[in-house]
Amino acid sequence: MGLRVKKVFNNNALLVEDNGAEKIVMGSGIGFQKKVKDIVPIERIEKIFEPKEEKEYEAFKKILETIPTEHIRIAEKIINYAEEKLETRLKEHIHIVLADHISFALERISSGLNIKNKLLNEIALLYKKEFEIGKWAVEIINEELSTKLPIDEAGYIALHIHAVYTNSTLEESIDAAKIIRDMIDIIQGEMNIDIDKDILSYERLVTHLRFALQRKEDNKEFHDLDLELILMIKEKYTQSYACAVKIRDFLKDSYNIYFDETELCYISLHIERIRKKP
Repeated sequence: MGLRVKKVFNNNALLVEDNGAEKIVMGSGIGFQKKVKDIVPIERIEKIFEPKEEKEYEAFKKILETIPTEHIRIAEKIINYAEEKLETRLKEHIHIVLADHISFALERISSGLNIKNKLLNEIALLYKKEFEIGKWAVEIINEELSTKLPIDEAGYIALHIHAVYTNSTLEESIDAAKIIRDMIDIIQGEMNIDIDKDILSYERLVTHLRFALQRKEDNKEFHDLDLELILMIKEKYTQSYACAVKIRDFLKDSYNIYFDETELCYISLHIERIRKKP
């Protein structure tokens, strides 16, 4: 019998019936001049969404009904680009959250409300691939929609993509960036320095902290420093080690995360590098 139109959302999205089952189909111009009960040519379909999770499926239908067509179109363009760069198919949830986020961001900008992304530096280092996609997305949005989204939005888009790419939650992605920012703040305060975010030592520090947190989540520990080396680091880099201890105490009190002596020594070495600003 084929796919028959049940509802036209816009020129690029339709609600169809396929042998009694409801589906959402998308494709460039697929809804142009279409009416209810029209047959949809299979070759025009680029994506098909089925109600695997009813709540998400209903949310996507609402998005298609309430968000401007251009916002949905450009979100799909960004998703296609992300899937190409990451060489994977992203979870269907991204079609809801990204279109909704982009539309809301554009609404804020048109109202003169520019929200700064305080985690931008951390996101750029923690999620490099996703951040590059986010930067491309901001450029394409500004170019095609003649708007002026700031670079801060690249960070927010990167977080959404990272969450679905790694099968984590947006909150988990934000938490990791926030915890690292808190640790950087402690280092700056304890060492009385303003860390240059462009130096290699900063990138190395953030990368180490990211994997340190991941190791704790995976219940893995460092075991490659012997006692003699640990004592040497503690004695030679007293100030940096004391700063690492402050970080350990903060993580334990605030997040119930505990770094062992080996981890503290590695962090101390990174802090020492930061002090020397190579």
